[in-house]
Amino acid sequence: MFQISALYKFSKIDSPSILQKKLKNVLEKLSIKGTILVSKEGINGTISSKKTRNLKNAIKYIKSIKGFDDIDIKYSYSKIDPFIRLKVKLKNEIVTIGDNTINPNETAGDYIFASDWNSLIKKEDVMVIDARNKYECAIGTFKGAINPKTEKFRQFPKWLKEQKFSDKDKENKKIAMFCTGGIRCEKASSLMKKEGFKNIYQLKGGILKYLESVPKKESMWQGECFVFDDRVSVQHDLSEGTYDMCHGCRMPITEKDKTSKKYIKGVSCSNCFDKTSEEQKSRYMSRQRQVDLAKKRNQRHIGPKEEVFN
Repeated sequence: MFQISALYKFSKIDSPSILQKKLKNVLEKLSIKGTILVSKEGINGTISSKKTRNLKNAIKYIKSIKGFDDIDIKYSYSKIDPFIRLKVKLKNEIVTIGDNTINPNETAGDYIFASDWNSLIKKEDVMVIDARNKYECAIGTFKGAINPKTEKFRQFPKWLKEQKFSDKDKENKKIAMFCTGGIRCEKASSLMKKEGFKNIYQLKGGILKYLESVPKKESMWQGECFVFDDRVSVQHDLSEGTYDMCHGCRMPITEKDKTSKKYIKGVSCSNCFDKTSEEQKSRYMSRQRQVDLAKKRNQRHIGPKEEVFN
């Protein structure tokens, strides 16, 4: 069984390139896999290991970095390693909203712990916003949550502007936000604070911490939670979910979706078949043949790039 840690924290880093090299060196020695993003604003990533001790040592090192002793961490498990390799990348933002003036280190929404989340979102005067992308919302969300229907997180500022909230709304409206692990609603809430909203709340630790903390019989979560690794989704007990992924467009798909004439394994699904060229399909088919050959040799093929959204 592989243990998986999703982690992030906004905390100023003076020399991201130096930290990137140190972090990569330490994690490689511990045989850790996954993806970590490092920038001046903080650290974001998901890592895994079959050896619990190695993962603990990796977390211990990350917590020893100045400003990261209380980094937010969520744990889950998988029967197979959800990652093929280790990547430690330098980025301008650890989650991209496209506006460098947004700084959660300076201001963000108030944290609401998982144990208090239900009582907040049950209130009639609270607007609940899902800060994730539309394909994530489609497979699971909290009942009554607003889906901004973004394709990418950087579209959230545009969606917010289109809502035309009045000054009175910004002063009085109570807004509760959530995402997979907390990082996107932390940045989105920082944006909203900058725009003048007064009553912004965010689910600390995100959906993953909520599923980890709240018993299923008391849960207000509906469906599964999309994750950005080979598991595709997790269920309420954080075990691997029932969704597969279209490797043409990276969208979650069901067994029923695979019965579509537009579904070609490793190439396309009904969501992307008409959006890709014949040249792209040919390239994806070639990649799938390499995947199949690797499986015959009991190897794992390095597929499309992994994303990190916590």
